Parts: sequence; structure tokens; C-alpha cells
Amino acid sequence: MEQKALHYRTELAELDTQLKDPEIFSDKNYPKLAKRRAAVEAIVGLFDERQKLLHDQAEAEVLRTSPDGDLQQMALIELAELEPKIQVNYDRLVTELTPQDPNNERDVIFEIRAAAGGDESSLFAGELYRMYARWAEVHHYKIELLSESANEVGGYKDITFALRGLDA
Repeated sequence: MEQKALHYRTELAELDTQLKDPEIFSDKNYPKLAKRRAAVEAIVGLFDERQKLLHDQAEAEVLRTSPDGDLQQMALIELAELEPKIQVNYDRLVTELTPQDPNNERDVIFEIRAAAGGDESSLFAGELYRMYARWAEVHHYKIELLSESANEVGGYKDITFALRGLDA
């Protein structure tokens, strides 16, 4: 784990050096470098948080063996609070370090078709579209309607739409 932390710290330093160059702003790779720097900075922040939590845990372990009863109680309380924080940090680190699918950053095209079932099926397709549209609105994505075939009862025989935005 320490080797990975060192690797990401080195990469962050290299990205900072590249982004300090004024010429980079006119380069077509600037957005990719800036996005990668933000991702690496988040990972390094998680490593820093983990190091601090483990340091606090080691200090609490030392205080737990103290002859003073009050210090022992405080140390036990602190250890009980630190355990879930350490686990959450570890889970977030594993998630961040897991390789992502390169298609995760692309836009999405949805196609919803009413199946066998007549009017109920087309009404469900309409509700499904409205659900996705509301979800996209809440998460600040843009919806572009590509095609639709409305039904006379208020649903859709089929509807195709694009969901656009950062990491859609």
C-alpha cells in the first residue's frame, strides 16, 4: 500500500510540474491532465487520511495501556470511533484504486420500447422515461430526445434519448 501511495505522490508531483507550464493551456491534452490531476489528488488525500487515522489508532493503543483509568476509557472510546472510519477509508481507497472501464466517461444513449402488453406496457415505458429524466435532472445531466413514438394513452411505443454530462 505504501508503494502505491508513493507512486501516486510522484505522479501528482509530475502532473503539477506539467500544469505549471503556461504552454499547457493551449495544448489539446490540458483537460485530460487537469482531470487526471484531480483524480490523483483525491487518491493522495485518501492515503493521507489513512495515515492520520492509523497514527491516531496507534496513539490510542498506547494510551489504552496507561495506568490512569480515565485515559484508558478515553482511549477505548477513541478506538471504537476510529475502527469504522478506518474501514470506510479503506473501502474508498479500494474503490478508487480499482481500474475503471474507459467507457464510464462517455455519454449514454437509452432506448426504451414498449413490449407485449398493449397500453399498460406503453404507459410503463413512459413512466420509465420520466424516471430517468428526473434522475438526470437531479444529477445535473442533460437529456437530448433523439426520437419518440408516442401512444394515444400517454405512454410511448418507443423512445430514444441521450444522457450527456461528466461521467455519464
